[in-house]
Amino acid sequence: MSELRFVRMGFGAEAVEYQEAWDEQRRVHAARFLDEIPDTCLLLEHPPVYTAGRRTADNERPLDGTPVIDVDRGGKITWHGPGQLVGYPIQKLPRPVDVVAHVRRLEEALIRTCAEFGLETSRVEGRSGVWVLGDPKDPAQGASSGLGGLSLDFDPRLTDEEFDPRLNGPEYAPSNAGQRREDRKIAAIGIRVAKGVTMHGFALNVNPDNAWFDRIIPCGIRDAGVASLAAELGRDVTIAEVLPVAERHLRDVLANADLRPRVVERATA
Repeated sequence: MSELRFVRMGFGAEAVEYQEAWDEQRRVHAARFLDEIPDTCLLLEHPPVYTAGRRTADNERPLDGTPVIDVDRGGKITWHGPGQLVGYPIQKLPRPVDVVAHVRRLEEALIRTCAEFGLETSRVEGRSGVWVLGDPKDPAQGASSGLGGLSLDFDPRLTDEEFDPRLNGPEYAPSNAGQRREDRKIAAIGIRVAKGVTMHGFALNVNPDNAWFDRIIPCGIRDAGVASLAAELGRDVTIAEVLPVAERHLRDVLANADLRPRVVERATA
């Protein structure tokens, strides 16, 4: 079992500006690389901000030119803001680094956190993060539609790869995916590993205004939406309630993980 410490940087009126948190990540990352500190998870809220990972396409950004901070993590564009618990686990991993295993551990901790509040969540094959699954698809449409919930024959997302929900009315808005009973993401994950030490991390939607996601293509996904604990449970849920639960499950999963390097098979002559 490895040591994992938590640093609560700021919430609510003391929410931490993104640039300040990013600078702190880099400081902690450097100290962790030098073994000056143990594995550390920064926990906080941000004021409203859009951040874009390295794979973000121009047409996924806000159409009105709202500023976006470009960052060095993986993944695409997302939003951070009030009502969202953000975590940046800065953890040293053995080489060869198994990035996918780290992402799966973060997903597992957040799945357990949601379960403790009575919400069943899951992974979706080919898509990182934690999801609330929609209703089963109409068998008549087959499995190739790519939509997690019920859809109609005239749904343009079935035939138009460039479909933009922002230009087609509120019925396609990511924030309304729960009403449509479609797959919806409750926690986004985007990380970077530098010098064997992780950066960036996860954002769990506790009780945010998910309409902020309607101005972008969240995570570059056009056929699903976003969720929150409060909306799914139909009651108020606060960051203060979720924080100790998330810490406990992150500690259980990350501190107790088997971090032995993967076995690399070498070709024989």
